Amino acid sequence: MTERISEIEYLKKTSLQKFVYNITFFFKSFPQRFIGFFKTILPAFFLRIWLYIKGVGVTIGTAAKEGDWKTRVSFGVMGFSQLARGQIVRGALFLLSEIAFIFYMVCFGWSQLALFPSLGYKLPERGHYNDAGVWVPQQLGHNSLLILLYSILTILIILFFVFIWYENIKSGYAAQELQEARRKLPTAADDAKDLLDGQYHKTLLCIPLLGLTVFTIFPIIFMIFVAFTNYDVNHQPPMQLFDWIGFKNFVSLFSGNVSGAANFGMAFGRILLWTIIWAFFATFSCYIVGIIVAILINKKGIRFKKLWRTILIITIAVPQFISLLLMSQIFDDHGIINIMLQKWGWIDKSIPFLSDGNVAKFTIIFVNMWVGIPFTMLMVTGILMNIPEDLYESARIDGAGPVKTFFKITLPYMLHVTTPYLITQFIGNLNNFNVIYLLTGGGPLMSEGASGGAGQTDLLITWLYKLIMDQKLYGLAAVISIIMFIITAVISLVLYNRSNAVKNEEDFM
Repeated sequence: MTERISEIEYLKKTSLQKFVYNITFFFKSFPQRFIGFFKTILPAFFLRIWLYIKGVGVTIGTAAKEGDWKTRVSFGVMGFSQLARGQIVRGALFLLSEIAFIFYMVCFGWSQLALFPSLGYKLPERGHYNDAGVWVPQQLGHNSLLILLYSILTILIILFFVFIWYENIKSGYAAQELQEARRKLPTAADDAKDLLDGQYHKTLLCIPLLGLTVFTIFPIIFMIFVAFTNYDVNHQPPMQLFDWIGFKNFVSLFSGNVSGAANFGMAFGRILLWTIIWAFFATFSCYIVGIIVAILINKKGIRFKKLWRTILIITIAVPQFISLLLMSQIFDDHGIINIMLQKWGWIDKSIPFLSDGNVAKFTIIFVNMWVGIPFTMLMVTGILMNIPEDLYESARIDGAGPVKTFFKITLPYMLHVTTPYLITQFIGNLNNFNVIYLLTGGGPLMSEGASGGAGQTDLLITWLYKLIMDQKLYGLAAVISIIMFIITAVISLVLYNRSNAVKNEEDFM
C-alpha cells in the first residue's frame, strides 16, 4: 500500500507542490483505491439498500399485524384504506395505479416477460414470390432486441409498482393511526399544499428523476443485459435471433480469444492505457496553460486586454467540429504546414503529424489545448475577479511578493473552486469522442494485427463506435461500455470525495 508522507513534511510544501503531490499520490495508490471501492464503498452501498429493504419489511409487517380490516384490504385493493376513511383523491390515485398496472401486464407486459428467458423463437417461414419469381421471406419469428427492450421496461414498471404499493400500505396505515388518535386526516388540498411547500424538493425532482431513468438508467441496464448475449453481425433480429451466453463476452475480451478477431485483448489493453494517459494530459495541459494565459491577460500593464480575450473567445464561437476538421487538414502529410516547411527548405519529407501513432498523440494533445484553453481562461478570469482584494492587500502589508502571493492566495483559491471542474474535465476527456475521431479517426491502425479496427490513437469511446458501426460486435461493445462506466464512476467518486472542495467546503465561505 502506498504510504503518505508525514503531516509536517506535507505542510512544508508550497500549494503547487501539494497539488502535484496529491495528483501523483492518487495515481500511485489508484489500484488500491480501486480495490478498496469494491471492498468498502460498494458493500456499504448495498448495506444501506439492505437496511432500507429491511425497514420496508418492518413497515409492511407492522401494517399487516396491527392494521384494521380496511388497512388489510388495501394490501390487495390499493387505496381502499384511504377511500374508506374519506381520503378520496389519494385513494383514487392508488386504485387507478393498480388498475393501470394490471391492464398493462395483462395486455402486454406478461407476454414479454414470458419470452425473456429465451429471447424469442422462430416461427415457420412465411413469405411470397415477387414478380420475378424470387421468394421474399417475411419476419421469421420474434425480435430478440424488442423482447429484451420491453422486458427490461416491464421489470422497471414492476419495481415502480412495488414502490407505489408500499407507499399505499404506509399511507393507509398512517391514516388508520391518525383516525385512532382522533386527529384530522390530510385532505386533497393539504396534499397539494404539501407538494408545493414541505415536499417541494420532491416535486421539483420528479421530472429530472424521470429523465434520468429514461435517458440514463434504462440504457445502462439495457447495455448490461446485452453484454450477456451473442448479439453481433451474425445474429441480427428479426431474421436471426440472439441468445444468452453468460459471461462468454467478458472471458473473450480479457483472454483476447474473440472469434474472427486476432489480438483483441492486446488492443483493448493498449487503448485503455492510452485513454487514461490522454485524459490526464488533455485535462491538466488545458488547465495549467489556461491559468497562465488568464493571469497574463489580467495582469496590470498588459495592453489590448479586450483584443486578446476576443481572439480566444472566437475560438469558442467557431463550432468545435469545424476547428478540428480544419486542423486535421492543416496537419495532414500534404497539409499547409508540411508544404510550407518543405518550401522553406526546413524539412526534406513530410512530418507525420497524424499518420505516425506516437507523433499523432502529441499532435492531438496540442490541438486539444488550442480548443480547450479558452474555456479555462474564461472560467479562471471570473474566479480571479472574485478573489477578495482584502487578501492581496493583507499579503502586501506583510511583505509578500507576487510569487508568494500567487502560491499562497491565488493558486489555493483556484484549486479549491475548480476541483469539481477538473474532475468533470477529466471524466469528459475519458469519453472525448470529437477530438480523436475528427482529427485522426483513431488511426493509424495498430501494426501488430490488432482486430476490431483498433487504431493507435483510439480511445475506448472511439473504438466502441467502430465495434458497433463497423464490426457489429454489440455484445463485446456492451462489455467495454460496462468497463468504461465502472472506471469513470470509481474515478469520479474517489476524486470528488477526497478533494478539498468537499473536505474544506467552508474555508472560503
